[in-house]
Amino acid sequence: METQRIADAALGLRHVFVRDMVLPASIGVYPQEHDTPQRIRVNVDLAVADDGALALSRAPVGRDELSRVVDYGAVADAVRRIVAAGHVRLVETLAERIAESCLTDERVVSARIRVEKLDIFADATSAGVEIERRRR
Repeated sequence: METQRIADAALGLRHVFVRDMVLPASIGVYPQEHDTPQRIRVNVDLAVADDGALALSRAPVGRDELSRVVDYGAVADAVRRIVAAGHVRLVETLAERIAESCLTDERVVSARIRVEKLDIFADATSAGVEIERRRR
């Protein structure tokens, strides 16, 4: 199975990402998971429409203004808000909510989200899920 390239000049895509956010989360299906927050790690990879990538390689650099790009700070803030919003039973549900939030920006073509529980098994670094959602 081939993974789509997230940054690709031929497709007019740039890669915006947030790496290894470690947050406390109320997450899990078991009763003991409702009592104490668990550490999770979240990674966000976005394929974002990049008009500049389709221009000639000698085209001028775009405006140096935050409004012309997807703000990774805003993405990180949205992840924090979603995680803090309340108990979620499944890491899959949390990943889907984060992807849905990212896709509200029409420049985002696809969102690849990984959510990992960090302290779930003594003999494993993490367990979790990675999903990818595309704009329809």
